[in-house]
Amino acid sequence: MLRVGLTGGIGAGKSAVAARLRERGAVVIDSDLLAREVVARGTDGLAEVVEAFGDVLTADGELDRPAVGRIVFGDEVARRKLEAIIHPRVRARAAEIEAGAPADAVVVHDIPLLVETGQSDKFDLLLVADVPVEVQLERLTRDRGMTEEEAKARIASQATREQRLAVADVVVDTSGSLAALDARIDEIWPTLAARAR
Repeated sequence: MLRVGLTGGIGAGKSAVAARLRERGAVVIDSDLLAREVVARGTDGLAEVVEAFGDVLTADGELDRPAVGRIVFGDEVARRKLEAIIHPRVRARAAEIEAGAPADAVVVHDIPLLVETGQSDKFDLLLVADVPVEVQLERLTRDRGMTEEEAKARIASQATREQRLAVADVVVDTSGSLAALDARIDEIWPTLAARAR
């Protein structure tokens, strides 16, 4: 088994990289999806979030993510409190999924905050999806409807591009075409698969 940590700043194309690795046979463990799962309606994670932050539920009892986002973005103490609830649950669930993977699998842990949460040394290989900050800003305002100020705040709340590149074993530039991205994944996949055996 090869354990790969995949990260990248918001809007850097990490999900596109993960999708292409999955197409080639990787077992992808998406921390964003797990972060939703561990605070789904009826979970102890959701109960703990409500206890910590008050009424942050939608009318149908789901977590109101925009409301939580407004509380934690820009407030480091609140953000760390939320992370202390979610991150241990996500890691436990990711470990369960990894344990069920085949012995020769390439297991990709797709973790947006991998560097920020001190997990750089937890994997056999670190893969970073990378674009210049200007491209991140353009994607966030164009594709996610953020204002430029919101996009800059989200980018500033994460590790810097330089911090991610400093720990990367493999860098995937996602600023080009999808064909270029496919070609880059085709280039690195045989090495990943060989190391997993």
